Amino acid sequence: MEEKDPISHDHGSASSGDVKKVIDLYNPGEEAIEYLNLYLKKSKEVGDKHWDGNAYGNLGNAYDRLGDFKKAIEYHNLHLKIAKDVRDKHGEGNAYSNLGNAYFSLGDFKKAIEYHNLHLKIAKEVGHKHGEGVAFCNLGNANSRLGDFKKAMEYHNLHLKIAKEVGDKHGEGVAYGNLGNAYDRLGDSKKAIEYHNLHLKIAKEVGDKHGEGNAYGNLGNAYFSLGDFKKAIEYQNLHLKIAQEVGDKHGEGNAYGNLGNAYGRLGDFKKRLEYHNLHLKIAKEVGDKYGEGNAYGNLGNAYRRLGDFKKAIEYHNLHLKMAKEVGDKHGQGGAYGNLGNAYFSLGDFKKAIEYHNLHLKVCKEVGNKHGEGNAYGNLGNAYGRLGDFKKAIEYHNLHLKIAKEVGDKHGEGATYGSLGNAYFSLGDFKKAIEYHNLHLKIAKEVGDKHGEGVAYGNFGNASDRLGDFQKAIEYHNLHLKIAKKVGDKHGEGVTYGNLGNAYLSLGDFKKAIKYHNQHLKIAKEVGDKHGKGNAYGSLGSAYHRLGDFKKAIEYHNLHLKIAKEVGDEHGEGVAYGNLGNAYGRLGDFKKDIEYQNLNLKIAKEVGDKHGEGVTYGNVGNAYFSLGDFKKAIEYHNLNLIIANEVGDKDGEGNAYGTLGNAYDRLGDFKKAIEYHNLHLKIAKEVGDKHGEGNAYGSLGNAYFRLGDFKKAIEYHNLHLKIAQEVGDKHGEGVAYGNLGNAYSSLGDFKKAIEYHNLHLKIAKEVGDKHGEGNAYGNLGNAYGRLGEFKKAIEYHNLHLKIAKEVGDKHGEGVAYGNLGNDYGCLGDIKKAIEYHNLHLKIAKEVGDKHGEGAAYRNLGNAYGRLGDFKKAIEYHNLPLIIAKEVGDKSMEAMAYCSLGWVFELQGGLPKAVEHYQASINVLNSLRVLLISKDEWKVSFRNRHQVAYTGLWRVLVEQGNVDEALFVAEKGRAQALTDLMESSFGGGTSHHKGKDEDCTVLKNVPSNTVFQAVDKANVNLWVVSEGKQVHLRQSKLKGFVSENSRSSLSFESSMLGVYTQLGVRSNVRCENRSLDALREGRSKVDEKTKEANPQPHIQQDGCLSTLYDIVMKPVADLIEGDELLIIPDGPLWIAPYAALKDGNSKYLCESFTIRVAPSLASLRLIADCPDDYHKSNGALLVGDPWVSEVTNSKGKKVFEQLQYAKKEVEMIGKILNITPITGSQATKCEVLKRLSSVSLVHFAAHGCMETGEIALTPDPHRISTVPTEEDYILTIGDVLNAQLRAKLVVLSCCHSGRGEIKAEGVVGIARAFIGAGARSIVVSLWAIDDEATLEFMKYFYQQLAGGKPASESLNLAMKSLRESDKFCDIKYWAPFLLIGDDVTLDFMAKERENLNMKSHK
Repeated sequence: MEEKDPISHDHGSASSGDVKKVIDLYNPGEEAIEYLNLYLKKSKEVGDKHWDGNAYGNLGNAYDRLGDFKKAIEYHNLHLKIAKDVRDKHGEGNAYSNLGNAYFSLGDFKKAIEYHNLHLKIAKEVGHKHGEGVAFCNLGNANSRLGDFKKAMEYHNLHLKIAKEVGDKHGEGVAYGNLGNAYDRLGDSKKAIEYHNLHLKIAKEVGDKHGEGNAYGNLGNAYFSLGDFKKAIEYQNLHLKIAQEVGDKHGEGNAYGNLGNAYGRLGDFKKRLEYHNLHLKIAKEVGDKYGEGNAYGNLGNAYRRLGDFKKAIEYHNLHLKMAKEVGDKHGQGGAYGNLGNAYFSLGDFKKAIEYHNLHLKVCKEVGNKHGEGNAYGNLGNAYGRLGDFKKAIEYHNLHLKIAKEVGDKHGEGATYGSLGNAYFSLGDFKKAIEYHNLHLKIAKEVGDKHGEGVAYGNFGNASDRLGDFQKAIEYHNLHLKIAKKVGDKHGEGVTYGNLGNAYLSLGDFKKAIKYHNQHLKIAKEVGDKHGKGNAYGSLGSAYHRLGDFKKAIEYHNLHLKIAKEVGDEHGEGVAYGNLGNAYGRLGDFKKDIEYQNLNLKIAKEVGDKHGEGVTYGNVGNAYFSLGDFKKAIEYHNLNLIIANEVGDKDGEGNAYGTLGNAYDRLGDFKKAIEYHNLHLKIAKEVGDKHGEGNAYGSLGNAYFRLGDFKKAIEYHNLHLKIAQEVGDKHGEGVAYGNLGNAYSSLGDFKKAIEYHNLHLKIAKEVGDKHGEGNAYGNLGNAYGRLGEFKKAIEYHNLHLKIAKEVGDKHGEGVAYGNLGNDYGCLGDIKKAIEYHNLHLKIAKEVGDKHGEGAAYRNLGNAYGRLGDFKKAIEYHNLPLIIAKEVGDKSMEAMAYCSLGWVFELQGGLPKAVEHYQASINVLNSLRVLLISKDEWKVSFRNRHQVAYTGLWRVLVEQGNVDEALFVAEKGRAQALTDLMESSFGGGTSHHKGKDEDCTVLKNVPSNTVFQAVDKANVNLWVVSEGKQVHLRQSKLKGFVSENSRSSLSFESSMLGVYTQLGVRSNVRCENRSLDALREGRSKVDEKTKEANPQPHIQQDGCLSTLYDIVMKPVADLIEGDELLIIPDGPLWIAPYAALKDGNSKYLCESFTIRVAPSLASLRLIADCPDDYHKSNGALLVGDPWVSEVTNSKGKKVFEQLQYAKKEVEMIGKILNITPITGSQATKCEVLKRLSSVSLVHFAAHGCMETGEIALTPDPHRISTVPTEEDYILTIGDVLNAQLRAKLVVLSCCHSGRGEIKAEGVVGIARAFIGAGARSIVVSLWAIDDEATLEFMKYFYQQLAGGKPASESLNLAMKSLRESDKFCDIKYWAPFLLIGDDVTLDFMAKERENLNMKSHK
């Protein structure tokens, strides 16, 4: 980003209309003084006091023009004394006037005003109109220099009036000129030009060549202020020509100075230096100390713009020295200001502040309001670069206040720009844009083309940070157009740089490089060292983003070299930081940290708080890459502290994001998500679309690591949407890559490949080599998961090739690791080991602890597969050591689990148990951090089920049947158990060891079958009378494809059973799902088997096969007619009632069947206080009025459910209870009744995954269009309402289904059990509406008759099975009872009422 240039003190010259004395004083020198001294000597000889006075006055004027103001004042005081002695009022007045002019030249404008007022008083007393006019003129000039331009104009108008009255054409012209100067200083340069043209016209009329020259010079200054530097040069050349014609050396010098300033703004710094040196030469020739000082000042400014800050300081010190010698307070202040600007450019902001404070002090002393404002502005810029943006804003507001007071429109506009930059730095981009709009408005009003261009440039920078890159490019092009029009080469170069930055943000790195090269070319042409260095730095950043880190380093070194040459400490620090970032991407993290520390040292030296904070962040990133996440957190917290101190919202947001990444890698997902949400909140607050997109991406990564891939996809899609909106190609590519990884983890490898190819396409388009390499790597991983290892190897080799090309050591190591995995899967273990060793070597070289750990783990796996268990154990112990060193709990858990696996293979079962248990202990310590976030716990458990499975599997191998059951149980429905304990008031679940293991069996009924699936093995524990535990095993062989590697294959097989049962054919069924509302959600009946084709099994065959797998092995252990099943994984969706034994008898003909999530859930229900659940009352909810609910496009979402209404009305008659339907079934009404009833029945639209149910929108809502909060009943709502129902019947589509995870089925049924329901009746699939009515009729008739829920369910199924119309399995088999076997007493209330009456 181009910073607004600090306010410059270029010294232009404009005629003040001073009265000329008896001799030509255009070129005062020793000859003139000699002549005047001779004149004085003769007047003394003849004793003419009057002549003596005049001689002293003329000598004073001569010394004034020579810049020796102190000597000038001595002579004018001698003139004053004589005039008073001889009572020469006219002479006294002239002496006062000349003293005023001398003090004016000294910069003591207040004293100048005192003397000019004394002159005015005398001129009025003696009726000297011309003298009165001259006094008004001089008072105007003095007030102008004080920054009070309005007062100045009043005086110049009084001068003009008098000049017209007395017919003084020369004075009239001078007044027009001075009015022009005042309007120019007020920022109204157009009006200034009008007045200077009037001066020019009069000067030509009266033949005043000197005045004509001054008018040309002033016109040049006005066009300069307008930003039209070419026109400024034309007029200054006309001034120069006249000055040379009439021999006006002073005017010639001023013209050279102004020409130098104009060429400087055009970016032609060589010409600028030439002209300022010509000015200096003339000033020295004629002994003009004042002009000499100004020339030094302008030369200093020129060298500063050239980037030679040390030389700039030398010249400003010469100016300061000269100003002190001649007592020029104004020049002294200006020199201090310019020294401050030079130290600012050097990056020494503390020293800059010292000098700006000296400037401020001088301005206050002499009453220079304009200079005081400029000093405040420069102080604001310096504090801004120190990172103290709040202080910067204070100072800019002080400048703004003064600019408004004195009517300085130009200064007001520039200050709005500075305030915009300060708010930009604070990360408040919206406020920044407000201020830049104010700057733009004023620039347009006063016709300031240069300021207009700068405002457009600042707009572009703000739009870039807001993520609106296209708009940024539009604004930078407007700036470019103006810069070209007015011939501003420097501005043109800066704009090319800004365009390069915008295209870099868009991800179009090639175009970015093109523009940065154009900037570089202009900087070289005009000799701008500083700009050249910046261009090199920007080119380095562009090549960095392209993935060409070696080239990036070359350019950053060029930037560093220039920064050192010109003494730019800030630029030097920035170059070190960028070099560190580049070495970091090359995988050389140690070098990264070295360079970041050099940057940090400089930032601290120069007091750059903002830079210090950013550097802490970069050091944190380096330690993150090294795998030292704790150290990364330390540094990111230091960055956060500074960002908060200086009020940097953008920096604060970024710090939260990087802290989130570090906590994510430490396995503290709760903290990670909190920090990413804080980043997201800030990005939204300040309107930073780009940052918002990044925060969504980071949240997606956190949920990915947590194992919640669907949520990860939601967030990555939000990132993708924003990236596409703002045209961020790079961000779009990254989002595609992340989406690909998420779909790969979900097992949808085809979709993953689609997304990785989209990433690859974009990376190639924008020339992003690093991104291209990553895309190849991810494609290789996806093909590997598909089992296409040869294709995977091709892609991983492409990644490797690119990583080597661009010198990306880290990427090279990752590619070696992936190739090792590919060859391992192909069975070429030796080759796998070669590649893993190459990965290990690189990880060690660059100090990548995390990569080193991964390489050790892969080597351990490879040696384990080779049967070299000793070596495998050695390698798996190494990542364990690393994990403990860097505090990576996730890696530690993985290492223990891998060691357990090796010991299991080796046959060292006790050691295997020890290490699997250690893994579980670490995982539990991480799980505790997830506190009450149910969905996080579910995902986390699903991600890390290998350790639990490994532990119970080994215990089974050891023959520890009971202990194996307890371990499998501990891993089952953990999050649900926490929910239930919370609902029943027991707090959070903590497993307390063997004593609790024994209590788990206390309330388990006989004939309980606990299932646990491990790949193709099914383990069946049966708990029988006396709490004896038996174990039987079976295989899934013949039910799941042998060649299937997907974790979804078993679930696909189960869904294949549904197909064989014909559950999707010829069914007339209302859609009671929420799929229409949740547009992005995958619909359960649309899951295909294409990715994992299963063997074709006939209806009877599939039911018999399932029976043989889950029931036949334990049939001899089950006695009686009740069966309780604790299902595992996809066995949750098995239609148990329809399973057929060898005698073709359905399971439901032999048993009443219910299922439970875990043994712990049964214990919690059994231990629940007797009065916890209500003993009577029912809430029947059917067909809520949802017709006014619309989607995002305003279309109606739901159809009314007429059969649902019939269903609850029928049940109401059976139970003698009035249902609530239609408009009565509001969310408010349901919540009011929910805690007071024993039975809840929902026949409505429901979501199987989340447990949400659509009810009638609240009629008292605020909005016209219902929001989800008005009508969606969430599980949170149910928890808060304190559900006390013994039985909840969910007559919604697929209410027994959901996502199958290690936790169990995560869906609507689980949600209600977690909320406190004792038991739930659900349906595994949608059935015919009439069949549902029949089923519910039979079920509730039995239930009302006092039969238990399981028996009532069984009898209802039997009634349908034995009917003619609904005898098909698809009609009667989907119903399932989950939880306790409750009995409801619908007559309890009536009996209670009768008892009360009898007692009376």
